[in-house]
Amino acid sequence: MVVIGAIMIQLALGAIYAWSVYTSKLTEAGWTKTQTMMVFSAGLAMFAIVMVVAGRFLQHPKVGPKRLAMASGFVLGAGYLLAGLFGAENFITTFIFVGIVGGAGIGIGYVVPIAVGIKWFPDKKGLITGLAVAGFGFGATLWMTLAGKLGPLGGGELLQSLGVSGTFIAFGVAYFVLVEIGSMWMTFPPEGFKPEGWNPPQASGSKPLAGSVTLTSGEMLRTPQFYLILLTFAFGASAGLMSIGLMRLWPKQALVANGMSPEDAAAAATLAMAVFFALFNGLGRILWGMISDKIGRKLSIIIMAATQGVFVFLFQYMAGTPVTLYIFAMLIGFNFGGNFALFPTITADTFGTKYIGMNYGWVFLAYAIGGIIGPIMGGKLGDMGNFPLAFTICGILCIVAVVTISLVKPVTAKA
Repeated sequence: MVVIGAIMIQLALGAIYAWSVYTSKLTEAGWTKTQTMMVFSAGLAMFAIVMVVAGRFLQHPKVGPKRLAMASGFVLGAGYLLAGLFGAENFITTFIFVGIVGGAGIGIGYVVPIAVGIKWFPDKKGLITGLAVAGFGFGATLWMTLAGKLGPLGGGELLQSLGVSGTFIAFGVAYFVLVEIGSMWMTFPPEGFKPEGWNPPQASGSKPLAGSVTLTSGEMLRTPQFYLILLTFAFGASAGLMSIGLMRLWPKQALVANGMSPEDAAAAATLAMAVFFALFNGLGRILWGMISDKIGRKLSIIIMAATQGVFVFLFQYMAGTPVTLYIFAMLIGFNFGGNFALFPTITADTFGTKYIGMNYGWVFLAYAIGGIIGPIMGGKLGDMGNFPLAFTICGILCIVAVVTISLVKPVTAKA
């Protein structure tokens, strides 16, 4: 039930990845591409910043994971509901209620399923983290499918019948309900709990055992490992988040340039994001988590970042035909999803599981950095008519991430 509750919560929190389904309607209403990315970036930044604060309340006897998750559902649901009531086409109110309030709601609850899952399943940290956050990726598919037409696959088309404002209101209620139900199972196991028949691995030789060093956030912040992991995550997040933000705008432009009608191009771009990218984003969280349990977190991140750099760079040439668009949406989505299974677990392996809620909150600030750099840069270059340069820059950042993660060594003693 912990796993089911975690997935329910993350399905709702994945609302932010469905943002691109609204961008075409909002640009038709007079928004610039940069404004659409500003709301997305504000949501990402608040998500990461609030998560640092929320992590401190996980262990608090008067708050704990269940109440934290319940607060998350209330804030997220209220943000979308208010944005709809004030009129979605109003940039200022949508920026405040979807970007700032909605992003804060996601940040309050995001770390809860991860921290709870790792403590219930210490023998399968990669797999359980992947499952816990898979709902976040799959959530984009769910909400985009309900909101818009996905080319030949159809769709709920709420945007067509209710408009952006009505869709925000309907989704705000749905987010609240899902998170409140899922939060019922968000409790930590008893102190000293371990799965039946499982014994923690023992250290051998001079190499410290992963997770054997327990650091508080203050101690972690004094280690070089923290900053190398943060930079690696920031570079990868920039590439992935820019791709998410532009997964409708750039392919639509490229497809129209190759002779497709604007309507068909918009449907194909939505299909790429809502189905191919989003589904493989969720799948990547599970499979990269499983892979990392076998080959280790560091090697998994090296492979993921290196291949992502190639995929993001090539995407500028592949978005103009439907088949290659869908293939690269799958590849980029699969690797991007892996970030959210691998970075919580490398944080736990490097700094210990005791303070994972607080420590991963600090590491997750990389997501705020990436959420500001990637989407805003993509939107600005899009307004300038130079989407390809944005993908080139992000491809280079992914290669740099390979170097930074390669420098991470085990922590041998407290800082």
